[in-house]
Amino acid sequence: MRSSDLPQVRELGLFESMSAESFESLMRAAYLQTFPAQLELITEGDPADFLYVVIEGSVELFAKSNGREATMSIVRPVGTFILAAVLKDAVYLMSARTREKSKVLLIPSENVRTIFREDAGFARAVVVELASTYRSVVKEYKDLKLRTAVERLANRLIRFHEDQGGNGSLELPDDKRILASQLGMTPENLSRAFNTLKPYGVEVDGATVRLNDLSSLRTLAKPNPLIDSPRT
Repeated sequence: MRSSDLPQVRELGLFESMSAESFESLMRAAYLQTFPAQLELITEGDPADFLYVVIEGSVELFAKSNGREATMSIVRPVGTFILAAVLKDAVYLMSARTREKSKVLLIPSENVRTIFREDAGFARAVVVELASTYRSVVKEYKDLKLRTAVERLANRLIRFHEDQGGNGSLELPDDKRILASQLGMTPENLSRAFNTLKPYGVEVDGATVRLNDLSSLRTLAKPNPLIDSPRT
């Protein structure tokens, strides 16, 4: 495909520092495909044949073990997965499925590894991307290890509230099943956690959440920039 067909991909941090020639080479090898909702794109344990870039829609990364399933993250435009497996020529540690009708760019892994060896700008961007991902994983691990379920939910609501303008109301970006999984809870535990937050001014109406006493909620949550801030 032609690189001019997807200018938003060129602006992605992973690709913006590479040379024009390298980017054209990657795009020539790539192809764009539209997938229906709830289609499994990759399965954990399979070889990493492609680097995926979500152009439209969204993709859920998830894992299974011993009869259990957990959502690991949601990839939205314009975002990539799964870079580490591609670079290591290793198997996927997570599965991925579309959450809705989604347009995804597939870049063959061998081409990504070739450009990584040849293009210094791309190699530096890859290191930064992986470092950012590592720090995000550490924050998620700290969130799970150092906070109760109610504290995790309270801090997540505060983060959603700030991301959406801080006007006292927010929309949950994902359904409650996914939110519960990301917070390390069952859906039943998430419902109980929401009930526990009612005295702190939290009102839930479907996907809409109103924070009527943000000060009390912050006192309970005790936000920590070394866990919650995207700037650390």
